[in-house]
Amino acid sequence: MSSSVSSSVAKPRSTNRRERRRGGDGAPESGHGLDLYEQMLLIRIFEEEVERQYKRARIGGYCHLASGQEGATVGAVHPMKDEDLLFSSYRTHGLALAKGVDPDAVMGELFGREGGSAHGRGGSMHLLDYSKGFLGGWGIVAGQLPLAVGAALEISYKDKRAAVMCELGDAATNMGAWHEALNLAAIWDLPIVALVLNNRYGMGTDVEKASGEPELYKRAAAFRMHGERVDGQDVEAVLSAADRLLTRARDERKPAVLEVVTYRYRGHSVADAGTAYRTQEEMEEWKKRDPLLIYRQRLLDERRASQAQIDAIQARVEKRVEQAVEAAEASPEPPVSSLSQHLYGDPASAEQFSRMRPGSPFGERELVLEGLGR
Repeated sequence: MSSSVSSSVAKPRSTNRRERRRGGDGAPESGHGLDLYEQMLLIRIFEEEVERQYKRARIGGYCHLASGQEGATVGAVHPMKDEDLLFSSYRTHGLALAKGVDPDAVMGELFGREGGSAHGRGGSMHLLDYSKGFLGGWGIVAGQLPLAVGAALEISYKDKRAAVMCELGDAATNMGAWHEALNLAAIWDLPIVALVLNNRYGMGTDVEKASGEPELYKRAAAFRMHGERVDGQDVEAVLSAADRLLTRARDERKPAVLEVVTYRYRGHSVADAGTAYRTQEEMEEWKKRDPLLIYRQRLLDERRASQAQIDAIQARVEKRVEQAVEAAEASPEPPVSSLSQHLYGDPASAEQFSRMRPGSPFGERELVLEGLGR
């Protein structure tokens, strides 16, 4: 097994493996470039709305935003085929939308409603939609890697023509699961691409201070595996690299590491201002290389889009996100009595879970209800 590691930025490609619409309420814009732009804009505006809804206490639990990483997200996921599987860390919203999960279902899940992609049981950190090949966000750092390798083993064992992409953050490359999972992927020739979204900070520690080898793609060499690094602010560069490595995984059963260098404008989570470990000057410099601004200007300069088309996409996406919020608000909350559903196959599980209701084990529930005259 040969080792191949490179840091060249891949040349953009103009072909699209499949036409998928990402959130408009009319026909999709024609052209590869406009499709990518609309996907990125949908994710940006969707997450801006998520932050507003979180601060209004309509979304509970933890919430991790990825504003600034849209080029990395869309570029990596866009060339995936329907049969390909995607695993991710807990920064899930954009990845779910890019994989084709309906915006209503993503917002509904954040609201904890029945209309959510996991019927309100996963929330922000544990989004999933099996029908779209998105097998979830995982809250344990690097915990998704062994699972993704297992899915790649199943693909190989059944001789399917498919691949797995496993997204993780830069800090996850320092976990034991990284080494164990990639070692198995290498020795078994499994069809998996480890997508490292390197936004330079884990929870708040600069990758230069946390990693003995901060050029993370080079770590693939430890497993004689191909690795490369691309500019995550250039959506077409990411798409080209991801397309090539996914095709290689499907056709040749070769794993790879793809490091995508990007940046998040928000802190680690909504509760983190992100200013304690980053300077304002650094953040402003990265915003000058915003993936949306770069790509929009490229489309205009190369006459692949007109300003009127760009404006139409803006209006359509804003309306689509508004509709997602309305759908989430209208969706009912899952009943407490359904707590045991989707967890165990034991037909007696509903009865067993009934004892977990408030006061059930010792009859307090019945006493409370009697006292309320019910």
